Amino acid sequence: MIRKVTTHINQNEGTIFERSRPGREGYKLAALDVEAADIAAIIDSKYLRDDDLAGLPEVSEVDVVRHFTRISTWNYAVDLGMYPLGSCTMKYNPKLNEKVSRFDGFASAHPYTPDEISQGNLKLMKVLEEALSEITGLAAVSLQPAAGAQGEMTGLMVIRKCLETRGNARKIVLVPDSAHGTNPASAAICGYQVKTIKSGANGGVDIENLRQIVNEDVAALMLTNPSTLGMFEENIEEVCRILHDAGGFVYMDGANMNALVGVTRPGDLGVDVIHLNLHKTFSTPHGGGGPGAGPIAVTSELEQFLPFPRILEVSDGKGGKLFRVEYNCPQSVGRVRAFFGNFSVLVRALCYIVSLGPDGLREPTETAVLNANYIAHHLQSDYEVGFHGKPLHEVIFSDKRQQKFGVHTIDIAKRLIDYGFHPMTVYFPLIVPGAMMIEPTESEGREELDLFIDAMRSIAREAEETPDLVKSAPHNTRIGRLDEAAAARKPILRWKPASAAAGQS
Repeated sequence: MIRKVTTHINQNEGTIFERSRPGREGYKLAALDVEAADIAAIIDSKYLRDDDLAGLPEVSEVDVVRHFTRISTWNYAVDLGMYPLGSCTMKYNPKLNEKVSRFDGFASAHPYTPDEISQGNLKLMKVLEEALSEITGLAAVSLQPAAGAQGEMTGLMVIRKCLETRGNARKIVLVPDSAHGTNPASAAICGYQVKTIKSGANGGVDIENLRQIVNEDVAALMLTNPSTLGMFEENIEEVCRILHDAGGFVYMDGANMNALVGVTRPGDLGVDVIHLNLHKTFSTPHGGGGPGAGPIAVTSELEQFLPFPRILEVSDGKGGKLFRVEYNCPQSVGRVRAFFGNFSVLVRALCYIVSLGPDGLREPTETAVLNANYIAHHLQSDYEVGFHGKPLHEVIFSDKRQQKFGVHTIDIAKRLIDYGFHPMTVYFPLIVPGAMMIEPTESEGREELDLFIDAMRSIAREAEETPDLVKSAPHNTRIGRLDEAAAARKPILRWKPASAAAGQS
């Protein structure tokens, strides 16, 4: 079934500043019925504005409501349809989690509330730590990191601190050529040189290449598993042995844990540190810059180096237990985030875990893998497979077959918009030319998957029969194809009146 986008009333809309008219107001205060005070006599002039809020828009209530309602209709969201962005795990966010996170005891709690009247919130975080520890098979967890990349940095800080206590922080961090781009950045921030490990023919780490590179200067290997090729690292236990025999550590990028939860535990495979993206695997909303959460889990050897404060469960002296915030952590790498990280995200993640339960956590994993393989099977006759092997949670195709018609990955992605779908991740991983990375997650039923497959097949036919139609897509959006190069190199990030903009052009 082909389901293209249909046009509907969707007004173009300028900025809120362009709606502004001098003297237009939304609300008015009642007339002043007392003598006006001399503000300058009360407040020092250095604290007073001298521009009278010049430049802020003067608009009515209806102007504001219509402006934001109109631009809201331009949005695409996971509540509207499938979000096949590979390596992003754009799963549905259960509304129960949202409701629970808004409970007053969670939403209104101040982070400096004394321990004795914060027991519920402290317990929630402790229970989440224990759940993530069990899921990963690692001894201890820090919830502080606010995102995956900060989790990477924190994990490497912990590794470096441990190596420093041994007397040698070492110099090098190894990163596979299929890794997330944040991996080498995190290593560099922590003062390490980065060396690249080649992928083997099966998409995994080239073991012989690894043996040749690992030496006493190597602090750690950062390994994404499953890789960004969607493949499980079959030799992970051997990889861990090679690093451990040389005195190094294995850091696992857990961005793709949605393919493993409830099936296998990284700690059981020999991994020393992992970060988890709660805003991916554990269903909390993400996009638009946050909020996210990237907790790390570590082995017992590394626990003492985790960020402080830690949450301890201690005796209350009456035969019961209470939770206490501990700041005295002499070996800690210190704080990496204010307070305890993004608390509302932690609430949502625990709600997801508890709702599914130990047995239920395995089902999303199996369904996500099934969905990706369903797409892989049905599209392999229309698109070139990016890497041969059995994918887990995501599948990669390339534009190799479409190139002979002058159609490229970017054209296919733009045309997909006309069929009502958000485009997939494009041109990543870099080791697959013209990559199209598709991750359906477990959220999609067969009906939605079939619609997506039919759309992709239709585009493949269009690329062969009417390539110009694909190359000029999208056709049903408010705005056609943007000049993406100019947008990246010459971004306009601040509104200016037309007269001022003309004077600077």
